[in-house]
Amino acid sequence: MALFFTPFSAPSWLRPLAGGALLVALSLAAPAAKAQTWMVSTTPYIKLGVLDKYNALGGYTAVFIVTNERSGQEFMLTKQVAKGESGLDVLFPTEPSDPDYFKNLQGLAAQPTPGRYTWECRVNGKKAVSGHFAFPEVGNDVTVIGKKE
Repeated sequence: MALFFTPFSAPSWLRPLAGGALLVALSLAAPAAKAQTWMVSTTPYIKLGVLDKYNALGGYTAVFIVTNERSGQEFMLTKQVAKGESGLDVLFPTEPSDPDYFKNLQGLAAQPTPGRYTWECRVNGKKAVSGHFAFPEVGNDVTVIGKKE
């Protein structure tokens, strides 16, 4: 099987040599890298938690409700705490790829939107703990590292 189509016959030893010469020519024609290229991302999360200090309840259902104060939109996440475990921590917002994630009534995942939020955790249907937080505004900077001369 021939690597290259040529309209004339060439000795078989010449084809690999011609292929190597072509690769060298193409690599010389390729543009030189000017700088390192970086990709960057920053996603803030807030850790919320609830703890039955003396493990008096055994297992329980914890429903976390986070409310955006500006829009009034609520996001909920329900977790089961097994008997023998006293509590748990959750991250807000949860990645939508996670099977259990913070979502609104329409099923849309919470986004890391800057602003003030209130939160509460209901244990077995009763408000157990609550609080508030301000979600930060984040940004990214990229430093271009030039080619040494």
